[in-house]
Amino acid sequence: MANNWSSGNANDVANQYRGWLLGHFVDSEIHGIRSTGDLEVKWGIHPEGQCRSEWTSDDQRTTITILVSGRFRLDLAVGTTLLARQGDYVIWGPGIDHSWQAETDSVIITVRWPSIFGY
Repeated sequence: MANNWSSGNANDVANQYRGWLLGHFVDSEIHGIRSTGDLEVKWGIHPEGQCRSEWTSDDQRTTITILVSGRFRLDLAVGTTLLARQGDYVIWGPGIDHSWQAETDSVIITVRWPSIFGY
């Protein structure tokens, strides 16, 4: 079987890498094309109240988070953004620390680039 294609369901595979579908940390021997250093893609399923209470520190990647459903708050070192309407997004660059909280059951898509070992 060729190692340069993949299909599946994000809900089914989301727990394997804490929701991350693509990234340098995905096992290339098992998942082939999903292992990449170019970017990271997450299908985030977050129940109401779930949060990342600790802040990231000196992240050197660019990130975009897009709301699929729910109500999701991102606290950035430069301010707070509430994603409340399907399609709402926030994008931030290197050096901006963040934390987050799911205010209601939420589904988000997050894309980061590049995928850097150690983060």
